[in-house]
Amino acid sequence: MTNSFDYDVLYIGAGHGTFDGAMPLAAKGYKVAVVEADKIGGTCPNWGCNGKIALDLPVQLKETQQRLKNIIKGDLSIDWTQNMLNKHKVIDGLPGAIEGGLKAFGIDVLHGYGKLVDNHTVDVDGKNYSADKIVLATGLRPNRLDVPGKEMASDSKEFLNLEELPVHIAIIGSGYIAMEFATIANAAGSEVTVLMHGDRALRQFDKEYVDEVVNDLKEKGVKFVENTEIKEFHGEKCKMTIETNNGPIFTDFALDATGRIPNVENIGLDEVGVKYDERGIIVDDHLQTSVEGIYASGDVAVTGQPKLTPTAIFESQYLTSLFAGETTDPIEFPAIPTVVFTSPRIAQVGVSVEEAKKSDEYTVEEHDMASDWYRAITNEHIAKRTLVFDKQHHLVGATEVSPEADSVIDSILPAVALQLDKSQINKIVHLFPTIGSDAWQQL
Repeated sequence: MTNSFDYDVLYIGAGHGTFDGAMPLAAKGYKVAVVEADKIGGTCPNWGCNGKIALDLPVQLKETQQRLKNIIKGDLSIDWTQNMLNKHKVIDGLPGAIEGGLKAFGIDVLHGYGKLVDNHTVDVDGKNYSADKIVLATGLRPNRLDVPGKEMASDSKEFLNLEELPVHIAIIGSGYIAMEFATIANAAGSEVTVLMHGDRALRQFDKEYVDEVVNDLKEKGVKFVENTEIKEFHGEKCKMTIETNNGPIFTDFALDATGRIPNVENIGLDEVGVKYDERGIIVDDHLQTSVEGIYASGDVAVTGQPKLTPTAIFESQYLTSLFAGETTDPIEFPAIPTVVFTSPRIAQVGVSVEEAKKSDEYTVEEHDMASDWYRAITNEHIAKRTLVFDKQHHLVGATEVSPEADSVIDSILPAVALQLDKSQINKIVHLFPTIGSDAWQQL
């Protein structure tokens, strides 16, 4: 690039929108720096995906035992304290490991608060650093309700660090985080009430499949209160009252899971002229912002793609290719799958069921697999899949609700991403018997 700057590329933020691209860029010989005011690794390793799945795995074991209780005798219970200790065991070392990886590639890790000075300069706690390119990867943070007593409610980070499981948990919201944490807390023995803003949970997913999950949670004792407006929190944080339009809710712990908002404040966007809105930082089809030389990646970038770890990784790696001169093409997003880690899980990729049913360009196939021999092995009473094909019978979308939904969608993802035709699909031989083999038989 140029020798007139301290760095070729400087990243603000140290999550997946940064380190998955920064390390290979440095490996190519570029001088790179990463600025981080909090833990290295960002949300996913420290307060998101990794911690969540660590707490969820015992839930899946318990769910399997319940389905096979006539075979595997006894009742399993989750020791919350030990589950949390295990989560810390596998999670707490990640920031150091990621920082070690960055430094091993020769990347300077600057611990401090980064703020734009101009399109080539970043102030880090009073010291300026220059770079040919700057990447903003500041991510999202939990939204907080603006009502009296709002400080009494906790966010997802606090839930993922609860040393003791509250007797009762009230969860405000019904998106990814709300539904996943409701599943974990319920399985661990807490009484859970989900306070929904509207009358539908997980709006990004097929309603029929979402209803399967909601009804299953209801059977397990989770209460759902629809069309709820939160008016006030009062009392004590460990024994509070939530005033709502549907009456008071008494709880030991309130989780504010009303969404996530972009970290765009106080990083110099207005001063430098970088455009942003309530969704995040506006970028073009090369992930460049409105200011030349400043880019954005990860959850803070407005790309129209789902704000997920795989999206952030893809964007970060695209910027590596762009900065290294390996491509000048606009970013072209592949099919990005998404999953909600409830019990059962919901996963999808490509064209949604709702979109497909509105168009004559697609053929929709619906399958109930609960009676299939493979599902019968583990007594899966909820196992449904919808496949979406185009006019040439390429698989362009898939949605599943089942305990195996994440594995199934991950397995058939290449058929969607690569637009495989029937002859190509028939050339793929799978291990048998496996859930992947079972899934591909329907394509």
